Amino acid sequence: MNKMPVVFVGHGSPMNVIEHNQFTKGWQKMAEAIPKPKAILCISAHWFLEENAISTTKSPETIHDFYGFPEELYTLQYPAKGSTDVVNITQTSLSNQLLEDSKRGLDHGAWSVLRSMYPNADIPVNQFSVNASLSPKECYDIGTQLKKLREKGILILASGNIVHNLGLINWDMKGGYSWADDFDLYIKNAIVNGIHEDVINYTEHEAATKACYYYDHFYPLLYALGACDADESVKIYNEERLMGSMSMTSYIIG
Repeated sequence: MNKMPVVFVGHGSPMNVIEHNQFTKGWQKMAEAIPKPKAILCISAHWFLEENAISTTKSPETIHDFYGFPEELYTLQYPAKGSTDVVNITQTSLSNQLLEDSKRGLDHGAWSVLRSMYPNADIPVNQFSVNASLSPKECYDIGTQLKKLREKGILILASGNIVHNLGLINWDMKGGYSWADDFDLYIKNAIVNGIHEDVINYTEHEAATKACYYYDHFYPLLYALGACDADESVKIYNEERLMGSMSMTSYIIG
């Protein structure tokens, strides 16, 4: 079996799940464009710790980790199972210490996307934490160790947003601020041309402090790129900025 691609998804608002919009259609197309994985390791911005951790839950709950949304969102479930194979392969692949969390469910960075990509919830899913204590290069380096999962038919799916600044959201704006467009394009050019150093050194871009006001939603991309080779093919989906300061741009690499 050829190794699985790596996916980065700009997940945006959980409202996408019930709106069934152009972004959920884009996620569906992404799933159709790659082989069906044996299992999924999801690296979500919404599991943000100061350590490396993996969920070992056999039947992870659907976490509704948001407030003030329509009641319909809180009734949605994603009953995927966890995989002991994913846990074991991840453990043996990493040189870093890895915490096992037997209670962790699937947060909305994972299930809101997976409901569109794999609506039958018939693929095992485990989550891997974003380590807030690490540098961008250290996160990227962990990604390089996760490459082995791809050879086993396991999809590495990173979920965040390349531009994510809720403090500067303009609810009446359809596109992005010029600085958001510039930063999204800068990251796109780096990914397409295999210049991973530019992504690792993203803080050198003049718009970085606005685009990534806090780095939780950007760091998943670093893990994803680390699991890829610089010369792998790149496909782009949902390339759009919303409400001024949110990017939905998503990638399949490999």
